[in-house]
Amino acid sequence: MAKKEHISETPATALLRKHKVSFSEHPYEYEEHGGTSVSSRELGVDEHHVVKTLVMQDEAAKPLIVLMHGDCKVSTKNLARNIGCKSVEPCKPEVAQRHSGYMVGGTSPFGTKKAMPVYVEESVLALDTIYINGGRRGFLIGIKPAVLTEVLAAKAVQCALPD
Repeated sequence: MAKKEHISETPATALLRKHKVSFSEHPYEYEEHGGTSVSSRELGVDEHHVVKTLVMQDEAAKPLIVLMHGDCKVSTKNLARNIGCKSVEPCKPEVAQRHSGYMVGGTSPFGTKKAMPVYVEESVLALDTIYINGGRRGFLIGIKPAVLTEVLAAKAVQCALPD
């Protein structure tokens, strides 16, 4: 039997295994500041199916996670309106790392250090398969979008802007 390449466990993959979620592992060559355009090219998938995990904060500096298509950006105004906040802004990288426990560029919404509310762009949930960070730079996992609502209790929002 051929041995499948296995990435060492991350808090994200451990959580998914605990919930008995099946996922595919997709390691790729990480590029600093390459973003989803690099990972989608390396994996040979549409960037719209690569979902980025963004750690943001509301006006009271309470952290939250936003899951967005790789080829879109977040309208913080629309997001704030959707979730009943005055304002939302991205966290500084070191703050995001403190909240999530992951290095920026390797942030997964699964297995974060701090429990945070998770919001997902509604159209992400309509895709067949999404590719989302598995908890390490250069490592995406392929999952069904329903996992986001089932495991993370992610709430659908409409805040996508074309990038």
